[in-house]
Amino acid sequence: MSRFRLIAVLPLLLALGGCNFVVLAPTGDIAAQQRDMLVISTLLMLLIIIPVMALTAFFAWKYRQSNTAADYAPDWDHSTQLELVIWSAPLLIIICLGALTWIGTHLLDPYRPLDRIAPGKPVAADVRPLEVDVVALDWKWLFIYPEQGVATVNELAVPVDRPITFRITASSVMNAFYVPTLAGMIYAMPGMETKLHAVANAPVTSTGFSANYSGAGFSGMKFGFMALSDGDFDGWIAKAKTSQGNLTKEVYLELEKPSENAPVQRFATVDPVLFDAVLNMCVETGKMCMKEMMAIDAKGGLGREGANNVLKLTHDKYARRGAVFGTGAGYVLGLCTPEELTGRTLSVAGARAPLAVPSAKTAPAGLPGFTPISLKAGAQPAARAPSNI
Repeated sequence: MSRFRLIAVLPLLLALGGCNFVVLAPTGDIAAQQRDMLVISTLLMLLIIIPVMALTAFFAWKYRQSNTAADYAPDWDHSTQLELVIWSAPLLIIICLGALTWIGTHLLDPYRPLDRIAPGKPVAADVRPLEVDVVALDWKWLFIYPEQGVATVNELAVPVDRPITFRITASSVMNAFYVPTLAGMIYAMPGMETKLHAVANAPVTSTGFSANYSGAGFSGMKFGFMALSDGDFDGWIAKAKTSQGNLTKEVYLELEKPSENAPVQRFATVDPVLFDAVLNMCVETGKMCMKEMMAIDAKGGLGREGANNVLKLTHDKYARRGAVFGTGAGYVLGLCTPEELTGRTLSVAGARAPLAVPSAKTAPAGLPGFTPISLKAGAQPAARAPSNI
């Protein structure tokens, strides 16, 4: 019977052949240091686990009922020497683990700029990190290269031995950006910016993915990762610049719509303020940015007169942007007059004309949910520019 059980287990052992041990064999210095912490922590814990498991089996065997030669001391209840061994060994291991964790937490802080590329190889003073802006969409990844002026979907390329600074956010629900061969996992959250500093030390082709469940297309939310030589990276950028796509705000709003297993896309140009608009939830024309609203709140808010102008600032993929379910879109408009939004002038022969504030029903077309700023009788509006037009 034991032979048949062994044969039944063999297919399971063969399945292990498809395992990828990239976490234990990374190509990035940050990931390698994290791997070392994992290995050292495991070995330290095994210093307790292995003796405990071995002694458990030993005591069970030695003091079995059939072993009449074993010592029998029913009145024994204490041993100072044994207590010192039992408590000092775990205490020393906990101290070692605590010191290792404290040092690693500070040295491998994802917000901390890199001070080395590899062991014994510090970052040169004249080296400028590569900046990559990352946006987690439903269900795909958008990568923007501000310095190079290009963007890609589900494809990330970086040069070898050059520090990388990632700025990470999300369009809707929380995700987690993770390239096992490069660095650790970092969350991507809407309306928030997280950072990650990393470096690739050898050419490699690997896969990155979302490590946080985010809905129906989560399993296909993967992207290709390539660490290239400087020449190959320049060629990759040049190839992206020859693509036909231009990533404007209007194109982004279409790209943002949920889709599964999205193919690789490249954009030759990118709106330079797109990532900031995504981060502050104001990609739509005319919508007040989150940072602007926070600045107004920090100064005391708009007061009762402006309460109707402050509409909801939410980002729910099921309640916005043409989704089947949910209410219509709500907008927070910039601090400007209706005439300024429509390009009209308020001056007549060098003097300001009285402002006739229209009602919501006569709001300019294309601005759903518009509520004009309330003005006191006889008040003249100050000249202001739209906040996000």
